[in-house]
Amino acid sequence: MNKWKNETDTLKAKHEKEYEAYGEELKKWNDKRDIHEAMKKEKNDAIEKKKEQYFAGESESIIEYCDMVLSNSVYPDYFPQEFDIDYNPNNRNLIVEYNLPDISELPTLKEVKYIATRDEYKESSITEAALRKMYDKLLYDITLRTIHELFEADAIDAIDSIVFNGWVTSVNRATGKSEDACILSVQTTKEEFMEINLKLVDSKTCFKNLKGIGSSKLFSLTPIAPILKINREDVRFVDSYNVAGNVDEETNLAAMDWQDFEHLIRELFEKEFNNSGGEVRITRASKDGGVDAVAFDPDPIRGGKIVIQAKRYTNVVGVSAVRDLYGTVMNEGATKGILVSTADFGPDAYSFAKDKPLSLLNGNNLLHLLHKHGHQAKIDLKEAKLLMKDKK
Repeated sequence: MNKWKNETDTLKAKHEKEYEAYGEELKKWNDKRDIHEAMKKEKNDAIEKKKEQYFAGESESIIEYCDMVLSNSVYPDYFPQEFDIDYNPNNRNLIVEYNLPDISELPTLKEVKYIATRDEYKESSITEAALRKMYDKLLYDITLRTIHELFEADAIDAIDSIVFNGWVTSVNRATGKSEDACILSVQTTKEEFMEINLKLVDSKTCFKNLKGIGSSKLFSLTPIAPILKINREDVRFVDSYNVAGNVDEETNLAAMDWQDFEHLIRELFEKEFNNSGGEVRITRASKDGGVDAVAFDPDPIRGGKIVIQAKRYTNVVGVSAVRDLYGTVMNEGATKGILVSTADFGPDAYSFAKDKPLSLLNGNNLLHLLHKHGHQAKIDLKEAKLLMKDKK
């Protein structure tokens, strides 16, 4: 009897343990499901918001939409497929700065023959003249294709005209240095271009008929002046001044003048982006939690427009500030957002930023960045609170 009872108790304990383990696994699965559903909803909501902004004719959304259209174009692996786009809502003109392939990137193999008597393969290449002719046609084809794709995808008729500037990055044989040159430029209206039967035209003749500008021999990479270039100036941008030189070990960043703090952040990120040829511009004070600075990073992989916000806080940064940054990144059509604070961020802030194009830099990160570029300072939140209290 005791033996039977012991076995029953053992089986019951085992069953209870298995049931408990099952309950834990079920809870984990439900938690993962909830997180997945929340992320899916957030992503879908963001897509719906972008869609609404596009159909409302917002400039940044039109630029982002056109970027998506060109990014989905299928080209060979050797093709750079890099471009910059700007849109003027006043004259409804789109400017495309397109990085075209250099002639050295084109394949030159014509055929491969197998010679049985020698049991070997023999390769032959196209002639230099044929390569140059093929290269010129390729550039004209890309120009017309790009313009066609943008006009064709213009679902809300937001684009009346397009300026296409073709740039080539190549090595100058005289100096051995890499150089960028605009070698062709053309402007056309949607009404004019959509009347063209692209299936039957000669691309070079069509380009010339559109009053396109470029050397008669594009392979010569002769630079020309673009019809219209992208203007990176933003009315919100203001003149900057340097602050880091006046910062030392006794400087409490958390108690700095808020404008000096923003300019210090701009100066540090300017040094970060200098190596890649980027630039950082500070914006006019708006007091609305909007953009504090904008970085333009030309790096083809990590680059793009980056929104930077500087928060000279003495308390833990909550999720609302991070939500505001994410909203600004979406509205600006930026590729990334960076929030820099003298204080730390709360768990909800880090949780919200996870899996989003956001970087949160707390006080320790800021001091490290400052030290990296040869400067020392301190962050004393208690001291800053007392100083601010005294000012009141």
